[in-house]
Amino acid sequence: MTVNEKIKALRTEMDKEGIDFYLVITADPHLSEYVCEAYKTTEYISGFTGENATVIVSKDEALLWADGRFFIQAEREIKGTEFKLMKMGEEGVPKVEKYLKDHLKEGLCLGFDGECLSVEDSEKYEAIAAANKAKIDPKHDLIGRIWKNRPSLPMDKIWILEEKYAGKSIKEKLGLIREKMDKKKADAHVLTDLPDIAWLLNLRGNDIECSPIFMAFFCLDKNSATLYADSAKVPEDVKAYLNDNGVGIKPYRAIYDDLKESKAGSVLYDPEVLNKSLLDAFPKGAKGVKDTNPTNVEKAVKNDTEIENTIQAHIEDGLAVTRFIYWLKQNLGNQEITEISASDYLHEMRKKGKDFFELSFETIAAYGPNAAMMHYTATPESYSVLKPEGFLLVDSGGQYYTGTTDITRTIVLGPLTDKMKEYFTVTLRSHIRLAMAKFPEGAIGQNLDALSRGPVWDMGLDYRCGTGHGVGHVLNVHEGPQRFHWRVRSNSTVWALKPGMITTDEPGLYIEDEFGIRHENELLCVKDEKTEYGQFLSFKNITVCPIDLEAVIPEMMTEDEKAYLNDYHRHVYETLSPLMTDEEKEWLSHETRSI
Repeated sequence: MTVNEKIKALRTEMDKEGIDFYLVITADPHLSEYVCEAYKTTEYISGFTGENATVIVSKDEALLWADGRFFIQAEREIKGTEFKLMKMGEEGVPKVEKYLKDHLKEGLCLGFDGECLSVEDSEKYEAIAAANKAKIDPKHDLIGRIWKNRPSLPMDKIWILEEKYAGKSIKEKLGLIREKMDKKKADAHVLTDLPDIAWLLNLRGNDIECSPIFMAFFCLDKNSATLYADSAKVPEDVKAYLNDNGVGIKPYRAIYDDLKESKAGSVLYDPEVLNKSLLDAFPKGAKGVKDTNPTNVEKAVKNDTEIENTIQAHIEDGLAVTRFIYWLKQNLGNQEITEISASDYLHEMRKKGKDFFELSFETIAAYGPNAAMMHYTATPESYSVLKPEGFLLVDSGGQYYTGTTDITRTIVLGPLTDKMKEYFTVTLRSHIRLAMAKFPEGAIGQNLDALSRGPVWDMGLDYRCGTGHGVGHVLNVHEGPQRFHWRVRSNSTVWALKPGMITTDEPGLYIEDEFGIRHENELLCVKDEKTEYGQFLSFKNITVCPIDLEAVIPEMMTEDEKAYLNDYHRHVYETLSPLMTDEEKEWLSHETRSI
């Protein structure tokens, strides 16, 4: 079916159920950031392949909300369909909630699949409906009805992440979470977040591409622990491992019935990641204890073993990316190189790392104007051939048994305009400003974000995304709860930066139809000096790869910024050169020269 035919089919199903507005988000029953093919529902109904999309279909409208990272991409992908793009955050564009307040009139019904909407969002829409004397129906997966040949759920095997990589045993972690439950006076804890479950049990999987996690639920009380996962996914060694650590195994969907039969008087859950249908399955009379999953914060603060391993992962990864840049600069002009073949070569470089096992996300190799789309993806049907001019932006990362990496480099391929150099340098200054930050304990990412944006704001410029996100340890490349962004999410808890947290530093400038620039390293939060004003914190840069000096205008930089860049490049050379050939070493010496 075409997109417009799918909209028509969806409306037919809406009529059957008496639903006037149907809400679709890209989500699975765990409210995951990335989902398996079976849950790419907004992509199926609209054709838009980006993240963080919301769709509302009514009898006479089809609307798609996308954030600033995807405006250009979304407009191209929904062109020619009934869908209208709602540019989130733009003046005059209502939020989803405001749209429903204005359109969900008395007697009308809003429908959605309760298994794929969080308790937090469900309560928000229920309040809007109640205020408007309208109705909510969370019981129908209407996309599933019209999606013929919908992919089945993945059944890849779960595997154990050894303690030499994880740093803490499953028993230590379960004990820690039970202590948190006691403080919250909770008899039981329902855990649905896939990275949290994987971290807690020191298990990993392959159910979602580039994210070593697996589809499962987890329930913990004072005396027992149960993992809900399809038995075909659990090999014998994992069963034995879980049994030895007091964790039982039940079928994936058995949690819905088990919750109804539970004797727990109080249940701890995170309303941001618990789905509405699971909440409806809670035992009658049980008190719900709303709070952020304790695992969420615990896994964000890396232990000493995780930190040491992650630093090693970055050396492997930095060597791969640096060799890729060397190859690119040596061969461009001598052979045809496309965005796709460049990505493939970088993947091959990463495969040579002894601890590498997969990418941490699909590589973004974007040449020229393509880089103005923050999450551009080249395809066999649509890609660019690289020329010896302009920029190539490469955002990529790897999954290693030692850690997860995320790095972006904007690479000079040939002659640049003065504007390109100016924007490259100001973005680099923004990157360095954040990396150099020193701040008192208790500061949050929003406090520091303005440090980074200062140089671009001074020019009347900005970028429609955060400056940085947390990174998991052999887990999702995007991890909370910390982040760098000046916008505070409504109704969200604001988290202080803590020693052990690893966060990206990735300011960028994206000029439509011209070019895109981003500089991204990962920063480890560490303790700095303690004074009469308290404990101060700062950052240690753990990414090891040169920044292209051919586009830098030194006169635009302060002496401190130049000194930081020179020190960083000295560290890159000292770390990587012993691992390189003489030819590579000579090239790297030039790439890391002092300015």
